[in-house]
Amino acid sequence: MAIRIVRLGSPRHPGEGTRLGTVRRPPRGVRKDEFATRDFYDVWLPTLAPQPETVAAALSATTPRELAAFVKRYRSEMGKGEARHVLDTLAALSHTTDFSVGCYCADPARCHRSILRDLLAERGAAIVDEPL
Repeated sequence: MAIRIVRLGSPRHPGEGTRLGTVRRPPRGVRKDEFATRDFYDVWLPTLAPQPETVAAALSATTPRELAAFVKRYRSEMGKGEARHVLDTLAALSHTTDFSVGCYCADPARCHRSILRDLLAERGAAIVDEPL
């Protein structure tokens, strides 16, 4: 049992389980009843999505320092309130069931899913070790 970190919209892996979309907005131009069949997500979990200002900071980052500021900001968001509890819950569930979490970004180095992977690992989550 474990969590996979995925790019939403990519083909599903065998045994991937339920796919959680940790994004602020649903995919554009896709009907709600097609989200799962088109490999986006089964369940929307915007609690783990960065705030719009944080996403903007990641997208506009051009230096390592700016990218580090994005990481710090997202980690701060995930350390508060409901997000912290959701991360703890997902880490615990990773030992009893297979599921995946992800977002749309093409470049995982500039994406919150890489940080999300680290946050889950820090909580002792079982994570499938494969390229993001």
